[in-house]
Amino acid sequence: MKKIGAEVFAAAGMVLLTGVTYVLANEPHGEGAPDYSGVTSIYYTLIGLILAYGFYDSFLKKS
Repeated sequence: MKKIGAEVFAAAGMVLLTGVTYVLANEPHGEGAPDYSGVTSIYYTLIGLILAYGFYDSFLKKS
């Protein structure tokens, strides 16, 4: 059971690192409104991870 938890957290870490590199790659475009697409993708990724863990904790975890 600990192996599954470690794999879930490893996958979450990889997704988070991918999102962070996406944000760092966004360069400012000068004039106009700022582009928040990188931050938005990180928020959605974190929300998805929290929901996935909740699903795992509620339905798949044997305690």
